Amino acid sequence: MAQTTFSGPVKSDNGFIAPTYTLATLPTATAGLVIYVSDATGASFTGSLCFGNGSNFVDVTTGAAVA
Repeated sequence: MAQTTFSGPVKSDNGFIAPTYTLATLPTATAGLVIYVSDATGASFTGSLCFGNGSNFVDVTTGAAVA
């Protein structure tokens, strides 16, 4: 996956599209990486936005690791 570094705030009028993975295809949980995990279960629905903390991907709705 390509990476781009920005020196200031990033703004969008159209939103952002996070790369989508399943639990079986998760990449390395690089700190700060934001992804959508389509089969993560949290909060009473399936699919969650998650961030890498350097060790695991963490579900933003539950605070729990998804793997």
